[in-house]
Amino acid sequence: MSPSSPPFPLTRAMILAGGLGRRMNAPAHGALEKPLVRLGGAPLIAHVIDRLRPQVDQLWINANSDAEAYAGLGCELVPDTLAGHPGPLAGVLAGLERLAAEDAGASLLTVPADIPFLPGDLAERLRRRQAETGGLVCAGSLGQRHPVIALWPASARTALRQSLEAGRLKVGLFLDTLNAVTEVWDSEPDDPFFNVNTPEDLAIAEIRRTARQ
Repeated sequence: MSPSSPPFPLTRAMILAGGLGRRMNAPAHGALEKPLVRLGGAPLIAHVIDRLRPQVDQLWINANSDAEAYAGLGCELVPDTLAGHPGPLAGVLAGLERLAAEDAGASLLTVPADIPFLPGDLAERLRRRQAETGGLVCAGSLGQRHPVIALWPASARTALRQSLEAGRLKVGLFLDTLNAVTEVWDSEPDDPFFNVNTPEDLAIAEIRRTARQ
């Protein structure tokens, strides 16, 4: 599926921008929350939205610390349903619980808000792999599993809440309990799951963005 293809049927996606508001330590960026740091004149999260919107029929944002900053992006905001912002899995849980209100049998695609070059076939390939396995499917590249770039079955909701309430917050360990499988993408010429963590990463992303124009 290319970025211009019709939405993959019945796929909802949650962009994970919640938590404690990690900030990029660079004065030039005014200590913005990382998803709001600008790449090519637009917030990082706007690039994620642009990549995902053609692939799904509903797109939500998990945001907690600065909800007003995300309100103008054209997506429903879904805050954590657990207190204390216990990490990205809390955002996944919020999405699964939001999804249950609409379609308890559907699956939820999750991605972080700092990955501006997501592949245009992300939803399609994860959905096809999930149809084969029936379970949780993560994206992978460069020999690594990307645990929160994943398609979560609705059935994971109860186990996820129980795990978080018990203080088990590590994403990888939870995925292992669900026997998650990995769908691997080619990383040549560039890793489609490159994430922006530092000002140096942002500079690399700007070079990649400019080269694609």
